[in-house]
Amino acid sequence: MLSELRPAIVSTVLFTLLLGLGYPLAITGISEVAFPYQADGSLVRGADGHVIGSALLAQPFAKDEYLHPRPSAAGAGYDPTSSGGSNYGPLSSDLAKRVAGDADALRKSTGHQEIPDDAITTSASGLDPDISPAYADLQADRIAKARGVAADAVRKVVSDHVEAPFLGFIGQPHVNVLMTNRALDAGLPKGQPKA
Repeated sequence: MLSELRPAIVSTVLFTLLLGLGYPLAITGISEVAFPYQADGSLVRGADGHVIGSALLAQPFAKDEYLHPRPSAAGAGYDPTSSGGSNYGPLSSDLAKRVAGDADALRKSTGHQEIPDDAITTSASGLDPDISPAYADLQADRIAKARGVAADAVRKVVSDHVEAPFLGFIGQPHVNVLMTNRALDAGLPKGQPKA
């Protein structure tokens, strides 16, 4: 009986070491060398070197001088430990009420009647770091007023940060909120003289 069990035990140990330890370590090592920024979580650091966020995760920006991300249903909002949507179905009256309320508030604050879908709907994870160019453009006047700059200057920064679909056809054009807000701080600091 031992002669029958021995090959099974040896195979289990060998493949556990090879595929459970060796392969993940090799892939991790290759990714650290070939793609260090991505392998470490696409962390974004401030001028002092401290991590201020990740280009892959949304975070709340509430001040008027910044682009605001999509609404989040992750925990209390943008909580990576509670990633997920609201689980409201398309016929939910609670969802319809929230979306209608958010749309009305945006119409009143921006003066625009057309509201992009991503301005009032949450993503599946609640942590989508990107918004549509249309939603970014909708926020340009508010940002310009808060920063004391021309709206066209804000639109220029936003348009410079529109990312094309992956391989030219997978996905939609999008704007990374964190990276664009950093560019706004660098190029259009709050309180500069109006152009």
